[in-house]
Amino acid sequence: MANRTVKEAKNVHGTNPQYLIEKIIRSRIYDSKYWKEQCFALTAELLVDKAMELRFVGGVYGGNIRPTQFLCLTLKMLQIQPEKDIVVEFIKNEEFKYVRALGAFYLRLTGAAIDCYKYLEPLYIDNRKLRRQNRAGQFEIVYMDEYIDELLRNDRVCDIILPRIQKRSILEENNELEPKVSVLDEDLDDEVPSEDEAKDAEDKDSNRQKNSSTSAVRRPRRGRSKSKSRSRERDRDRRNAGSGNARSRDYYDDLEEYDRQRNRVRHRDTQNNSSNGYNDDYERRNSGRNENRPDRERERDRRDRDRDRERERDRHGERERDRERDRERDRG
Repeated sequence: MANRTVKEAKNVHGTNPQYLIEKIIRSRIYDSKYWKEQCFALTAELLVDKAMELRFVGGVYGGNIRPTQFLCLTLKMLQIQPEKDIVVEFIKNEEFKYVRALGAFYLRLTGAAIDCYKYLEPLYIDNRKLRRQNRAGQFEIVYMDEYIDELLRNDRVCDIILPRIQKRSILEENNELEPKVSVLDEDLDDEVPSEDEAKDAEDKDSNRQKNSSTSAVRRPRRGRSKSKSRSRERDRDRRNAGSGNARSRDYYDDLEEYDRQRNRVRHRDTQNNSSNGYNDDYERRNSGRNENRPDRERERDRRDRDRDRERERDRHGERERDRERDRERDRG
């Protein structure tokens, strides 16, 4: 007697309301301890107190298919078949989220397609978290809007096969439902500027561009300074030095230095091949010249040597940079 549907209950989708839950799961619910102890002789008024005590949603779990309290209360609602106003109050309850989840699940099982879209779609704005127990008995987090979306789109929720409902597009074509208006669309409309504001913004942009163009025309052209040109030449020389085919300025300086050294060596060889008397006179003249060389020439020689050393250091640094670039290219 305790497992029978009340006499005043009406058929739902052409069958007994309790038959919306599969026979195996229904028999497991009848054998569960929670059904026997807590769901016995429940009325619609007492069912609210039990729904307020829920702490998670879910279907069955474990290897022996044990039902959750949420599923037991769902079967009890199918058995006593509460009035539609009570179910709507369940859905509109904002204080207890699991009461809302229970009412939404029951309405999806028993309600018509129009009622499902009418009462469940407004719940998309509810972003509260729900705990759900999966088949392995573990708890996971799901949001209320995701749960409502599963009720409207999926074929099976909480291990229960949901009755088929018509698509929303068909109901809109038949003028049974109004087109859906999302809350996000309203927020986007608020952010999108109106036509007058868009025109004002375009006018401001055009005026700003005109002012910038006139200021650019009136601005006198400045000549290139020597410091900027020298810095640009140095940058160009560095780029040329970094490239594989281009020749740097130091390269040509090295060539000139090499030519000068080679000419000196040739001149020295010619002097060695001359007569001994001429060599003696040449050395005597050179020695006297070196002794009588003025300080200005010595200073110039010293500057030349310092310049040669600096060029040698620059060439050494350039070679080190080239090697570093080659290593980075190989690594890349």
